[in-house]
Amino acid sequence: MKISRLTIRRRLFLLLFMLCVLFMALVARLAYVQLGKGAELSAKAEDSWRRNIPYSAKRGEISDRNGNVLAYNVTTPTVMAIPVQVKSPQTTAHSLAPLLGMSEEAVLKVITKKESIVRLQPGGRKITMEKAQQIRDLDLPGIVVAEDNKRYYPYGELAAHILGFTGGYNQGLTGLESKYDSELSGMNGSVSYLSDAGGRLMPGSSEVYVEPKDGLNLQLTIDKSIQSIMERELDQAMARLQANSALAIAMDPKTGEILGMVSRPGYDPSNYQDVDPQIYNRNLPIWMTYEPGSTFKIITLAAALEEKKVDLKHDQFFDPGYAKVGGATLRCWKRGGHGSQSFLQVVENSCNPGFVALGQRLGKESLFKYIKDFGFGTKTGIDLNGEENGILFKLSKVGPVELATTSFGQGVSVTPIQQITAVSAAINGGKLYKPHVAKSWTNPETGQIVESIEPELVRQVISEETSKQVREALESVVANGTGGMHSLTDIVSVVRQEQPRRL
Repeated sequence: MKISRLTIRRRLFLLLFMLCVLFMALVARLAYVQLGKGAELSAKAEDSWRRNIPYSAKRGEISDRNGNVLAYNVTTPTVMAIPVQVKSPQTTAHSLAPLLGMSEEAVLKVITKKESIVRLQPGGRKITMEKAQQIRDLDLPGIVVAEDNKRYYPYGELAAHILGFTGGYNQGLTGLESKYDSELSGMNGSVSYLSDAGGRLMPGSSEVYVEPKDGLNLQLTIDKSIQSIMERELDQAMARLQANSALAIAMDPKTGEILGMVSRPGYDPSNYQDVDPQIYNRNLPIWMTYEPGSTFKIITLAAALEEKKVDLKHDQFFDPGYAKVGGATLRCWKRGGHGSQSFLQVVENSCNPGFVALGQRLGKESLFKYIKDFGFGTKTGIDLNGEENGILFKLSKVGPVELATTSFGQGVSVTPIQQITAVSAAINGGKLYKPHVAKSWTNPETGQIVESIEPELVRQVISEETSKQVREALESVVANGTGGMHSLTDIVSVVRQEQPRRL
């Protein structure tokens, strides 16, 4: 069958039209790639060519309230290798091995890895400045000495449980180093360059330096002098009495600022690997739970005064040496009792039967309301990790005996930080403050304060007038009653006999 010229021309025209459409589509695609996506694709290509040598940011310093630096960074060089740029792996390994304290085989294995950049570890991490200069003097292709940082604690064990420590890559692991890791860490920098697929430096390219941004400096509420004295006294008491553990807290009752906090046994943050993890993981003042005993009577006293259930100077109480409640006999510490006394003398004498009477006057609903208002049974929210809740009776489970024993501090479990926070509220005008150890954050470059941590009022628990009565009663306990009998020796003796308990 013969095809007409008209049909051929039509087919040629259709083919030409399709070729034109394809050509226009190709032009449009090229224009889109070059003009619309050109910058983005160029950036991606450059990113695939670019190699980075990291430079660590300096971790922020931690200082006490008076500016004494408790933790800071020491510059420590770290050796890195760019495997594709190492011209003679055997010679390089032979030269580096003795300087890094590594075998030639170990060095050779690292520098021949199929990676863009590798760390020569462990021997090449955080080396001395002298050794770093020796390695630079070798001028080995593909070997780079970068800047790294190492955390240094100039006062050894001082405030170790508060400060915590950092790991091998300067990351916070415990204490404030962990709690505020993101603020202290800063942002790492780098030196970057362009290389071809073989890892060789591209001709005509230049290095780009991104300066690291150092972390913020942290000022604490801790007073180094107070902290040092507390640690010294506890260490001496521990040695003298062969105690298993000891703790102490000093707080400003008007702000909630922690002036000193000690947990024993202690440790050196720079050598935390040498001690049992239980030592550095347990900050006893916020982790340990215990029956508070007579110190809890302050809470019962404050509640009874606030509810006007007692007149300390005029109300009388007879103490036969015990109180019978619900079939149980609850005894006073003094055999034979204190006899007839005012309720102020009940407080001075720390008389258990007298406080049982105050608890009964309050009733379980009222007493436990004040116990919770003073912060027991919940975490205080202190800015340290590892805080415990403590244990209280469920109100539905509180009978006459439980009410009686709670009123003089038995049958409940509290943490030391809860106890000191509650007692501070009882005597500071009735204000319960959230305890804290961070005071302010400072920009290391400008020295300007970025953020100040202000006292945080949780609630008003009792009135100013009631708090004044509590203060006067406690002063009388020390001046005329049992307060003068208690000493650090007594406290540590108890700690020696009782191991800390975890919920």
